[in-house]
Amino acid sequence: MRVLSPALFALALLCAPAAEAAIERADLERELAAVKDQLIAWRRDIHQHPELGNRETRTAALVAKVLRDLDVDSVRTGIAYTGVVGVLEGGKPGPVIALRADMDALPVTEQTGLPFASKVTTTFRGETVGVMHACGHDTHVANLLATATVLSRLRADLPGTVMFIFQPAEEGAPEGEEGGAELMLREGLFADLKPEAVMGLHVTSNLNTGRIGWRAGPLMAAVDSFTITVKGVQTHGSRPWQGVDPITTAAQIITGVNTIVSRQLDITDTPAVVSFGAIKGGIRENIIPDQVQMIGTIRTFQPEHRVQIFDRLKRTAESIAASQGATATVDIQEGYPVTVNEQRLTERMLPTLRRVAGEANVVRIPLTTGAEDFSYYAQEVPGLFVFVGVTDPAIDPRKAPTNHSPLFLVDEAALPLALDALVSLAVDYLQDR
Repeated sequence: MRVLSPALFALALLCAPAAEAAIERADLERELAAVKDQLIAWRRDIHQHPELGNRETRTAALVAKVLRDLDVDSVRTGIAYTGVVGVLEGGKPGPVIALRADMDALPVTEQTGLPFASKVTTTFRGETVGVMHACGHDTHVANLLATATVLSRLRADLPGTVMFIFQPAEEGAPEGEEGGAELMLREGLFADLKPEAVMGLHVTSNLNTGRIGWRAGPLMAAVDSFTITVKGVQTHGSRPWQGVDPITTAAQIITGVNTIVSRQLDITDTPAVVSFGAIKGGIRENIIPDQVQMIGTIRTFQPEHRVQIFDRLKRTAESIAASQGATATVDIQEGYPVTVNEQRLTERMLPTLRRVAGEANVVRIPLTTGAEDFSYYAQEVPGLFVFVGVTDPAIDPRKAPTNHSPLFLVDEAALPLALDALVSLAVDYLQDR
């Protein structure tokens, strides 16, 4: 073995290429701590000023300003009405990934009593209602803004490119409009810069603060909506035999439809759900109306279940209506596909989640019958979507007000973990190649 003299050894050290700098855990912890207060401030501001789908103008303006202030390399606005996309190029070559947050709120009147509770109202389906971030999208926007802040400060050592997607209308576009992830993709979101992977998270009342829920493969259900219009013959309430009662017909249709899943589908492998959400018909106690309209939702995990429910919903409603001398028209609006976490990507990133939250706090969750249009991104590239608990540890999450409730309450102590998880997923994916 050749032994270098001290002089030659010193010269070799000087001439050797410098070791490639990496983003260390200490770097992340420093930047995460520095942005914590701003994360909370953004969340409270957005929570106090909620906006419905395709109307997130204030939120989008805030997002665009923050990204530009961070010197994000490319900021595009107005995608799918109000969507904002920023692209941060790291100081070193590497892959492209995308991180996504949804921006829209819900037509829900807030009842949390928070000092920054929403007082916003709007007209929805002809009624004056409150507007609330009852699903936690305010936390998602604040979290992705904070993620962009951390990564921009570490960009010199970032090996790759990160696309920040701030998406409108995840809860659905207004009637007569398109929106959300599907429209963003159709308008060219991935046309010029297609990521290798897309990742996102959702806060949930179903887990306590400090816990992260994951599942490989199918995670969240496909969602479709339906409208059933029952037409009868109007008559006086004292003489029902002179008309055809659409209210009693509608009641029988509801009973019949509820047997589709319980008696006609094999749900031993995966669940399915059909639920009615609203019934409207009539205006006075002694007038049988000529029409009743019902709306509802369908949740499935298997394509064959989806087709079977569509067919049987139509058959059930039409047949029951005909038996009463009425007619029923069934209109099905196809919605989001199943949200699927790509197996290899999930397995690759699980160690990151376990390091951030602690192995005991990263739990495999059951199938979720809620739905997400993140599913469209995951159809284009491998996707990973996880849940972060936001229910105070002193509260049993089974008893906590759920997402979409007017009482839905986010424990802000959970937000630093959500931030750490998203930042660490991005950094680890880009560095660990």
